[in-house]
Amino acid sequence: MSDTTASLQRQISSARELQSVVRTMKALAASSIGQYEQSVKALADYWRTVELGLSVCLRQGERSPESRRSNQGGAIGAIVFGSDQGLVGQFNDIIADYAIRTLASLPGRPQVWAVGERVHARLSDAGLAMAGRFAVPNSVQAITPLIAQIQIQSEARMTFGGNEQVYLFHNHPQSGALYEPVSQRLLPLDEVWQKELTKVPWPTQILPEVLNELPATLRSLIREYLFISLFRACAESLASENASRLAAMQRAEKNIDELLEHLHGSYHRLRQSSIDEELFDVVSGYEALGKKR
Repeated sequence: MSDTTASLQRQISSARELQSVVRTMKALAASSIGQYEQSVKALADYWRTVELGLSVCLRQGERSPESRRSNQGGAIGAIVFGSDQGLVGQFNDIIADYAIRTLASLPGRPQVWAVGERVHARLSDAGLAMAGRFAVPNSVQAITPLIAQIQIQSEARMTFGGNEQVYLFHNHPQSGALYEPVSQRLLPLDEVWQKELTKVPWPTQILPEVLNELPATLRSLIREYLFISLFRACAESLASENASRLAAMQRAEKNIDELLEHLHGSYHRLRQSSIDEELFDVVSGYEALGKKR
C-alpha cells in the first residue's frame, strides 16, 4: 500500500515539474509573438517607401532587367519556411503539404531551400529536390543574417534577376485562426508586377523625378524589395510558429491539470483507504483485547 502511495507521489511530482516547463515555454512563446508581429508592422513603413520609389522609377520608363527576358522554361526555385524545434502542432505539416501541392502543379523539377530542419525532412521525404537547409533564427536580429545566407546560396545555384522563377512559402498569422499557409512569387519581376506598381498613387500633388543614374536606382530598390519580401516571410513564419507553440502549450497545460486532478484524487482515496484500514485494525485489536479481559 505504501509503495503505491509513493508511486503516486512521484507521478504528481513529475507532472508538476512538467507543468512548470510548459508554463515557461508558454510565456516565451507569447512574448516572442509580440516581437515578430512588431517587426512586421515596423517593416510596413519601409516597404511603403520602397514601393513609392519603384513606382517613380517605372513611371519614368525604366524597366527591370527581368522584363526584357522571357521567363518561360527557366529554372524554378522555392524557399519554404518551417521550424527547427517541435511542439508546434501541425505547423510544419501544413506548410509542407501546401508547398508540395503548389510545386506539383508547376512544370519541371524545382529546387527547394528549407528554413528549418523539420520542414526540410518533411519535404525531402516527399521526394522534392532539396538545394539547401538553413537554421531558423531565434530572434528578430538574427533574421537579417539569415536573409543574407539565403541570397548568397540561392544566387550560387541560380542567378537572381535571370530567367528563374522563385517562390516563397510560409505560414501567415491570422486573427480568427492561428495561421494559414500562403505563397508569393518572388521572381521574375515581370510586366504584370511593374504595371501594378505604376498604378500606386503618389501621396502629394507634385511627382518626384529621379536624376542621373535611374537604372542604378531601380536596381537598388529591387534589392530592397527582395530583402523586404524575404524578411517579412520569415518574421510572419516565426510569429505563426510561436502562435502554434503557444496553442500546443495551452493544450498541454490543460491536459496536465486534468492529470494532476486525477492523480490527486487517486492519492487522497488511497490515503483515506489506508487510514480506514489502520483504524479498523486498531478497533479490532481493542475489541479482541477487551474480550480476553
